[in-house]
Amino acid sequence: MPVQSIAERTLVPAVGQPAPDFELVNQFGEPVRLSALRGRNVVVLFYPFAFSGICTQELCEIRDNLAVFDDTDATVLAVSVDSKFTLRAYAEAEGYGFNLLADFWPHGAVAEKYGVFDAVTGMALRGTFIIDSDGLIQYVVVNPRGQARDLADYREALAGLAG
Repeated sequence: MPVQSIAERTLVPAVGQPAPDFELVNQFGEPVRLSALRGRNVVVLFYPFAFSGICTQELCEIRDNLAVFDDTDATVLAVSVDSKFTLRAYAEAEGYGFNLLADFWPHGAVAEKYGVFDAVTGMALRGTFIIDSDGLIQYVVVNPRGQARDLADYREALAGLAG
């Protein structure tokens, strides 16, 4: 039986739906549970791989503009299928001050819950989910392969939550 793309098997959660809960370990091996962050806005960013070009560009832009997120009481959770060990080295190399979460095992299970796991390539797509303080999805975008996300889009979506 041929492997199906995730788009054929799972739908991306829509705006207004409750965000699927998950618990993953961060780069330090500490558990991070989405539902434990209720009361804050959360930006969940799925990205393909640590140390890759576009991913590093995107996460460095977030690192350099964390005030955009802090000003709207938003926590950034960046999720990839890499191991916590890889993510720790990546965070140290790039100076990331936010959680990098390991969707390592079962491989891509959380990305699959969010409809952004590509089983053919074994990686997460560039999916962005902005979740409000009540746990509802308020913004969703899945970028095509090779296309970086735009920080201005985050600013706009988060400004709408702050208002």
